[in-house]
Amino acid sequence: MSRTEGVLSELLARSHRVSAREITVLVDEAGRRLGLSGIHLYVADVQQGQLFALPHVRGLPADDALDIDSSLGGLAYRSQRIQQPRDGGTAWVPMVDGIERVGVMKVTAEALTPRLLDECQVLAGLATLLIMSKKPYMDVLVERSRSRPMSLQAELVWAFLPPRTIGTPSVTSSAVLEPAYDIGGDAFDHSITDDFLHVTLLDAMGHDLASGGASAIGLAACRATRRSGGSLSDVAAAIDRTLAQWIPDRLMTAVIAGLDVTSGHFTWTNCGHPPPLLIRDGHVLPQVLARTPELPLGLGFHGERPPVQHRARLEPGDRVLIYSDGVTEARSPDGGLFGEQRLADTVIRFMAAGESAPEALRRIIQSLVRQGDHALRDDATILLVEWHPTRPS
Repeated sequence: MSRTEGVLSELLARSHRVSAREITVLVDEAGRRLGLSGIHLYVADVQQGQLFALPHVRGLPADDALDIDSSLGGLAYRSQRIQQPRDGGTAWVPMVDGIERVGVMKVTAEALTPRLLDECQVLAGLATLLIMSKKPYMDVLVERSRSRPMSLQAELVWAFLPPRTIGTPSVTSSAVLEPAYDIGGDAFDHSITDDFLHVTLLDAMGHDLASGGASAIGLAACRATRRSGGSLSDVAAAIDRTLAQWIPDRLMTAVIAGLDVTSGHFTWTNCGHPPPLLIRDGHVLPQVLARTPELPLGLGFHGERPPVQHRARLEPGDRVLIYSDGVTEARSPDGGLFGEQRLADTVIRFMAAGESAPEALRRIIQSLVRQGDHALRDDATILLVEWHPTRPS
């Protein structure tokens, strides 16, 4: 067993029964055994605007909060590449769970050799896994990813949401939603099983606790049906039936879709929602995915007549953009709408500049919030699917 393997093995063995503060201590001790002089772990807040240092028995670092758009640590988070200042004694290492960006690890040493930086990347990966495995039941880890209190309905919705970004070598699905601390009726879901990606975007009527409850019920009905082998139409019918029974005064629009990542066959059903947008070769293909929408969910109508499933064939490199009307109907202080065309143009511009899907969406949602003078009038959710097969279909 190599020195690195021994250090990581001991860290993993000691990590099973530790507090949130002890995680950073164990990681710091492991780093010192590898030759580092210190480590601090930072996690991104739910709006992906700042990085907050995790608590440490030695206290928080002087720079316990970093701006993602203007700091070197933020650049490591945005680019997913190690960043080093000119002095060479400090480095910022991305922390990633699968392909979901979690935060960064700040490391210091007298000399950061290429080998030591490689070991830091492995250590950052293990630290990320420890944080994500303990986060559901350690409030300190959750609190450090928030800059202010969260509303009750937002707390309910976030408890049901999956990671913002998932993917394989063939497909990526990424989502963002605002107002993160006061989200009410919007929610998203995505899951990959074998060679099939399932994505859902829900928009419940209203912006209160009942709206959050409707979204949570919608996600639960979606997953229960999907995991029982139900089709996309079955999922829509289950959500419709459940809402009509338990929250009869709440309607919900939705796009429920799936992508066969081996063939590129895209299937979807639209229940009263804005149509998805297809982006190909840097251009929006208007109306390609537009179909006559079905009735919204919650009326009990789809139990007898399941909604129609539509089909299209994607080409390698295609992107499908699904969004709630809170995005396109967001208004600037002068009253102008963000609009569908501006949304598509912004996605294309950022990705043409080399931004990854999660970074492009992060920048778009921040632009939306700034346009609305930091006060969106409705929930705004964007979900972007990229099909990038590793070999010809």
